[in-house]
Amino acid sequence: MLTQTAQEGSVFLPEKDVLSKTAELLELPEELIGAQIGNLAAERKVILGRGENRELHVYHARYYYLEAETARMLCDLNILCGEDDEDVEERIRSLTDRAVIDLEEEQLRAIRYAARYGVTVITGGPGTGKTTVVNEILRYFESIGSDVLLAAPTGRAARRMTEATGYEASTIHRLLEIGAIGDGDEGGFQFARNALNPLEADVVMIDEMSMVDISLMNALLRALTPGTRLVLVGDVDQLPSVGPGRVLRDVIDAGVFPTVRLTRIFRQAETSDIVVNAHRINRGQEPVLDNKSRDFFFLPRDDANRIISNMITLIRDKLPSYVDASPFDIQVLTPMRKGMLGVERLNRILQEYLNPPSPEKEEKEYGEFLFRVGDKVMQIKNDYQLEWEIRGKYGIPVFRGNGVFNGDLGTVTSIDSYSNTMTVTFDEGRTAEYTAEQMNELELAYAVTIHKSQGSEYPAVLLPLLGGPQLLMTRNLLYTAVTRARKCVVILGRQEVVSSMAGNVTEQIRYTSLKERILEIHSVSEKIGS
Repeated sequence: MLTQTAQEGSVFLPEKDVLSKTAELLELPEELIGAQIGNLAAERKVILGRGENRELHVYHARYYYLEAETARMLCDLNILCGEDDEDVEERIRSLTDRAVIDLEEEQLRAIRYAARYGVTVITGGPGTGKTTVVNEILRYFESIGSDVLLAAPTGRAARRMTEATGYEASTIHRLLEIGAIGDGDEGGFQFARNALNPLEADVVMIDEMSMVDISLMNALLRALTPGTRLVLVGDVDQLPSVGPGRVLRDVIDAGVFPTVRLTRIFRQAETSDIVVNAHRINRGQEPVLDNKSRDFFFLPRDDANRIISNMITLIRDKLPSYVDASPFDIQVLTPMRKGMLGVERLNRILQEYLNPPSPEKEEKEYGEFLFRVGDKVMQIKNDYQLEWEIRGKYGIPVFRGNGVFNGDLGTVTSIDSYSNTMTVTFDEGRTAEYTAEQMNELELAYAVTIHKSQGSEYPAVLLPLLGGPQLLMTRNLLYTAVTRARKCVVILGRQEVVSSMAGNVTEQIRYTSLKERILEIHSVSEKIGS
């Protein structure tokens, strides 16, 4: 029960929910379940805690300690770094004198915080200058000779960070030097960078923090020592991480760490209706759908099949030249997996039209999927054992590693019918070979759920919206989808559905307590300090 809860994003459940759900599942009286919870607590397999209203919470022990340890390590990092205020201001003035654009006060405050404090949080929506701030912080630390490491949760997000800053960025997993241990189903992973072998850096900057779950945050903090500055950058209004926890929001809501929320949309971003409409959605306003835009379009449609037909035409014929990209780079995002406009049906149809059968293309049928050379695919679970290599000239491997992760996008580059294997090339040129047994870790990705698109950016996004469950069709889902597009958004469907989503602040309840653990430790530290 608690393991399933973690897979849904929560680190605990209220006792009343554990009792009722377990009793229903096992068809047993709640009294018997309550007694067993007590036994599990005595064995430290679950941890019992109290919420603000004295309600009893039941934690899977692993996640309780992950949150508690994460809170402690964050607070340990959160120190004044001993920089002289006048020296900091002088360096910032020197930076701004050479800056291409004038910095706003909130941007300058972010640089000051990063210079002075062990932990700094920067959040803001599209067009609010997060990239500018990151670049100026990098320039500041470069001016004093600091070693800076950049990372993001996914390969695509890391590549975007590299493009935006000109500095090499990696995934957090690679930064921590992930390695496989064990074999097969019994295998797992470990990070070479940890408390015994910490990262050698003065500053670590993490982008797309909304995607970081409690387990990954904990692993990152274990590899940092007090005195290393940690700068966390992300959009707190996007969907939370797929994994358990709500790290970025809890860190901000604790109110303990220096935080800057960038709010002003800069002039160059005001010309983008993607940016303007994203902020309208975030304020609960309906996006402008009058089709007078150059980058935000709405096609009113009431029929799912007609929507699919229009999307095929847009991807294949219209949008590639408009956004200067290949059809492969144009992404369909949808709220759901099932239904007429769900991922499963869309992928079957889009595959048929965007990568049709050919005598020159090998195919492999696996379960419900038919994979074909040239197909766009996504890894749907973390596989820490899967080997990959980056090939150089003449196809000779120049780098090898382990681990392909949930959400990684790639292309099927070859299928070998004799060995029953399939080769997929992912971001950063990583090539992995899948056996027949491993193919259940892949699915077609012509269409992906909005949740799976987190951390990615596409030249153009097509968003079919005809309707769906209220719990799913929410404001932050629509906001996340729109902000995945760089050059063009096309919504196809009903205007009333778009309006309803913009006004729907319903969110699936995610039980986390990192904020409370931070406040507990901070309170104790203040008492000791006084």
